[in-house]
Amino acid sequence: MAGGALYLRPFMYASEVFLGVKPAAEYHFLVIASPVGNYFKSGAPAISLWVSDHYTRAAPGGTGAAKCGGNYASSLVAQREAIAKGHDQVVFLDAAEHRWIEELGGMNMFFVFADGSLVTPPLTGTILPGITRDAIIALARDTGLTVREEPYAIDQWQADAESGKLTESFACGTAAVVTPVGKVTRGQGSFTIGAARPRTGDRDAQGQARRYPARPCRRPARLGDAALRAALQ
Repeated sequence: MAGGALYLRPFMYASEVFLGVKPAAEYHFLVIASPVGNYFKSGAPAISLWVSDHYTRAAPGGTGAAKCGGNYASSLVAQREAIAKGHDQVVFLDAAEHRWIEELGGMNMFFVFADGSLVTPPLTGTILPGITRDAIIALARDTGLTVREEPYAIDQWQADAESGKLTESFACGTAAVVTPVGKVTRGQGSFTIGAARPRTGDRDAQGQARRYPARPCRRPARLGDAALRAALQ
């Protein structure tokens, strides 16, 4: 399969012969091995995100840090809403304040700044500790980049993107691998990131800031593309 990969997905389900509500005593463990193409089918160089202000993927004390079916089920309505509005994925905020960025429907998030540093939301029990996330953190730190695992607010994301302090954002996961984010919409407002951000002083005849199509986002060379690709194969 040209341009594809072999996707391995281990999973487990309860197989005990029992009718009731309790932890099962027997399970089946299996691994799916399937050829796959690109996770996002649009072919766009960067994806568009919808911020969910109404739905929550996970809450403290729940199963947000576990890769269980219930976590995906809770994201499906919000994901359908995002697609209906013309976006590729949904951004979930924290359950308590609806302020802090957590993750997408099935991917972790990273933010790259003009000084070369990276930020990713911390693992507080509501975010999946993805292996791709872990690999990116390890590779970035190994090449001397600063990676901060700290809360990052949705309003700060917009402010940093518009000021140019933030140069890139990308989602990552075992299926999505590393996918650039080009546009984020929340309610009636939206902002663009990196190459898609309005250029300072560049305006049209009506005085409005020109917007340019998002170009493929390239990670800083210091991230080591070859090493990153090898780690994510």
